[in-house]
Amino acid sequence: MTLIRAAGSDELPALLEYPGDTERNAATRAYLGQLLDTTCTRPAWCLVAEDDGGRLVGSVVLWTLPGHEVPYAFVLFEAQAQGVGAALLEAAVAKARELGADELEHVIDSPAQAPQFQREPERRGELLRGAGFRVVRDGRRFSLRVPGQPGRLPADDARLTFRSLAGLGRGPFLDLLEHLLAVTSDARLAADVERYGARRAAEQLLEETAELRHEPHWWEIGHDLDGTPAVISLPTQNPSVPVIGFVGVAPAHRGKGYATSAVIRGTRILAANGATEIRGDCDAANAAMAKAFTRAGYENFADRLEYSRAL
Repeated sequence: MTLIRAAGSDELPALLEYPGDTERNAATRAYLGQLLDTTCTRPAWCLVAEDDGGRLVGSVVLWTLPGHEVPYAFVLFEAQAQGVGAALLEAAVAKARELGADELEHVIDSPAQAPQFQREPERRGELLRGAGFRVVRDGRRFSLRVPGQPGRLPADDARLTFRSLAGLGRGPFLDLLEHLLAVTSDARLAADVERYGARRAAEQLLEETAELRHEPHWWEIGHDLDGTPAVISLPTQNPSVPVIGFVGVAPAHRGKGYATSAVIRGTRILAANGATEIRGDCDAANAAMAKAFTRAGYENFADRLEYSRAL
């Protein structure tokens, strides 16, 4: 019989470790330590599976943004048997629901890499689907190592005049987001528009992105030579790494290379504020955005399947 329980203090931050897998064990231990230090998780949110002999055979950790009391995702999901995995997922769902969550998310990155080392992605996906989770986005992940000399970054697009949130206020940002989300290739954003309408989807996107660390002068709208708003850039810092939080181009200005211009602009801002590595992601169906990252010097280092289950 498998027992699912909260991890003991002597089991944190290691949780389930694999003999001989030094790189994986060190990376996941450091990652969980960081999550605990930043309150992205709590000891009571770290669940382990224990077999009849008292041996740990699985783990799952609920996750949220710093300062929040309700989890909305889970990480460090490991199970040495399908039955153990199913039991852990149900326990995570029950705990999240108890804490007030109405939805729970998880992502699977491939190829497997630090800090979670999610090996056997097909088996993981099977477990998630069996527990009622569904794929809400097939994504691509990008990364850029910032050159030691910021002057080596591409220059800003001379066709665009950028004005910041600090000067414009939220109104123009919401208006542009509402306009461009009405025609989007991103599956998650399109689903939000269908569910809430373009205006509310824009409000949610701005609110959720604002949860990540940023400065008002980082966020900008780029205006075309004709004076109309063409592109929006929302660079941020998540708990682990600086990110190109969101880039969008107004429908009337698509096909001009402005997505690349916005990625470059966000990159330059983050680099000027100390970033040494920057990441970004997009829906696999958004070919224009993928090209924008590549043209801005980013490497597609992983694919990411995003899963979600309503609670």
